[in-house]
This record gives sequence, C-alpha cells and structure tokens, in this order.
Amino acid sequence: MKFRAKINDVGCLNHFTRVVNTITKLTKACVLRLTVNNVYFVLSGKVANGGVSMWCELLQVNFFDEYQLEGVSADSNEICLEVAPENLSRALKTAQNAKFVKIKLTKKHCPCLTLAAELPSLSSVSRVVTHDIPVDVIPRRLWHDFKEPSMPDFDVSIYLPPLKTMKSVVDRMKNLSNYLVVEANLSGEMNLKIETDLVSVTTHFKNLGNPPWADDASQGGGQSRPVEAMAHARVDIRKLQQFLNGQQVNPSKAMCNIVDQRIVHLILLQEDVSLQYFIPAVA
Repeated sequence: MKFRAKINDVGCLNHFTRVVNTITKLTKACVLRLTVNNVYFVLSGKVANGGVSMWCELLQVNFFDEYQLEGVSADSNEICLEVAPENLSRALKTAQNAKFVKIKLTKKHCPCLTLAAELPSLSSVSRVVTHDIPVDVIPRRLWHDFKEPSMPDFDVSIYLPPLKTMKSVVDRMKNLSNYLVVEANLSGEMNLKIETDLVSVTTHFKNLGNPPWADDASQGGGQSRPVEAMAHARVDIRKLQQFLNGQQVNPSKAMCNIVDQRIVHLILLQEDVSLQYFIPAVA
C-alpha cells in the first residue's frame, strides 16, 4: 500500500488548502479516501441517529502534478484513512509560499501522511519543513460505509441565495432559537423560519430558480407536487451555521434538496470540487 503526490503550482496549492479549510470547519475527523482519479473527504454520520453526513469530491489531476497510488490490492486500488482535517490544515498553512509540496503515506511510530514543503530561502540551501500527520488505516471490510451517498428522493430542489446573505440571516436567527425551518417550493421560493413561544421570524427569498433535475420524473416526489407547495425540514441551526461559516470553496452553483420533514441536502459545485452536506430534520 503506497501513496505519494506532489503539488508544484501555487494556485493549485491554495485551492487545495481552501478545500481542506472548509472540511476543517465541518468536522473534527473524517475519512480521506484516495482512488486513482479522485480524492474524497467523507463524513458518514448516521442520519437516522441525527448525525450529519458529508461527501467532498476532488478530481486529483486538477490539483496534483504527480500522483501515485497502490491500493490494498489489484482489484481494490484505493486507500481509506481516518484523519483529523485540522492537522492537515495546519500543515498546509506553513506551506503557502512553498516551491512544492510532497504528500506521502509513511510508517513512523504509526501510519502518517507526511507532508514536506520546500520553502523559499535567501541562501542557496533550501528549507524543507516536514509534518507527520497521524492517520488510521481503515480496513477494507469497512469501506462500504464510505461510498458516495445516493441522491435522496427529494420533494423540492432549489438554488440557494448568495451564501453570505444566507449566513448573515442564520447568524442573527441563531440568537433566537436552536432550530430553524428551511422550506422551499418549485416556484423558486425559499423561506428560513424561526418559531418559538415568544417570537416568529421568517426571511423570504424569491426568484431563486429550480435546478433542471427538479423536473426529472426519475427523481420522484418533485414531479407530482404543486409548484407552490412548500417542502420543509426543521434542523439544528448550529449545523446549518457550521456549513455556512466554513465555506471557502466559492462554488459556481449552490443548491438545496429537501426531503419533506426528513433531510436538508446541500450541494456546492465548482469546476473541480463538489461538496454535499446532509442535515437530518429534527422533530
């Protein structure tokens, strides 16, 4: 089992760092799944038990100049590692102006992702900063927990308003309640609502538009609904705030699928990164 990769381009390094920083805001621990063509950050929370789930997918060729992988076996050419993204983020922070960064799976006192960055130097002698990031190798029998989640059979799919605007609204609402109702319909309308014994506050968004797959009969629920009918889910406001606070990906598209009274499924798409985040509804 071997893995090594190298980033030479500063733009690619900064982009990768932003993705890792986003993951760091969302979870303290996740699975780093390495395959021949893709790098994934996976959080497999049990939605049925109230846990959030995350799936972040990167096309490795758009980030790494060199990328070599030998998985656990010829028929399973991938590696799954449990890692604390904050440790990876800290290591990348020291490498921001590096000439190159090498990442390698090593065996020290325990399995590690070793990150070596060659930094600019005033002398002819190069400075290499090395970080050993402890990881746990996940055995193959557990890999089924870290496969791509299927698209939920949603009732409504809608484009999100500007994330900064949404973040500002949610930050203010957090002072009023621990829970927030997210509701939307197939007419491009979305509401964020707080309802307590003392106060009721609603922020309305209109003309957001609905993704084309909202009209796809194969997706089930959305097709048979009246376009004005709202699908809603009541969620833990801290989990939504955590998602909005962490964003450094600058997506070209941001969408929300709602399974009525069950799940809010948030999707951020960029040219070479996609991030899915599942927040379960609470009673």
